Amino acid sequence: MPGFESFSLGVIVWIAVVIALSALVQGALGLGFPMVATPLIALVTDMRSAVILVLLPCVATIVANIVKGGPLKPVFSEFWMMPFYALTGAVIGTWLFITFPAFPYAVLLAAVILIYLNLDRLGRTDWPLIRQHKVLFGALFGVIAGMSEGTANAAAPPLVIYYLALGLTPVTLVQALNICFITGKATQLATLASGGGVSPVQWLVTLPLAAVAGVCVFYGIHIRSRLAAATYRLWLRYGLFAVALVLLAQYVYSKWAG
Repeated sequence: MPGFESFSLGVIVWIAVVIALSALVQGALGLGFPMVATPLIALVTDMRSAVILVLLPCVATIVANIVKGGPLKPVFSEFWMMPFYALTGAVIGTWLFITFPAFPYAVLLAAVILIYLNLDRLGRTDWPLIRQHKVLFGALFGVIAGMSEGTANAAAPPLVIYYLALGLTPVTLVQALNICFITGKATQLATLASGGGVSPVQWLVTLPLAAVAGVCVFYGIHIRSRLAAATYRLWLRYGLFAVALVLLAQYVYSKWAG
C-alpha cells in the first residue's frame, strides 16, 4: 500500500472505524459504502491510497448483500442488462471527464438528486410511463448511472431513482443495485491490478479491512431485514440526500484545496 507503512496507529484505527461504519450503511441501505468510506479515509491519506484501501472491503460488502439478499435468479433475469448499460455510460462519462475536466459534474448530480427528492416530497414521483417502458428507461437510467460513475464517482443515485419508480420491493431493489455494483467494482479491481501499479502485497494488506467490512455488513443487513418497506424507502431517500451533501462538500473542498 503506498504509504501504508507510515500510517500512525491513530490513522489505522480511523480507517478501521470508517470501514466498519461504511459497511453498516451498505448493509442497511444496500448502497453507500464507497461514498462514505472514500472521502473520510482520504482525509487522513492521499486519494489513491483511499481508493485502494476501500476497494476490496467494498467488494466484500457487495458480495455479502448479494448472498444474503434472497433469490438472485429472478432479479438477474429481469435486470441483467443494467450492468452493461452502466459500463457503456462509464465509458462516456470517463471521456467527458477527461475532455471537460472543469465541468462541475458532482454539482449537477447533486442538483438532480435534490430535485428528485423535492418532487418526491410533493408526491410527484409516480411516473407510470417508466413502468410501461421499463426496458427503454432502464437503458437510459443505466447509461446515466455509468456516466455519473465516470464523472462524479457515484452510480447509485440514478439507479435508485429508476428502481423506486418501478416500485421494487427492498429485497429486489438491493439485489438489482448490487449486480450493477459488482460489475463496476470487478472492472475497477481488474484495471488497478493489471495496470494500476498495485502489487499483490499491497492488496493483501487490505484483507483485514475486508474482513471488518464483511462482519459489519451483516449487522447492517440484519437491521434492514427488520425494517418495513416504507421505512426502508424513507431511509433510502435520506441516503440520497446524504449523497447529495457529500457531492457538494467534495466539490467545495476541491475548489478550496485547489
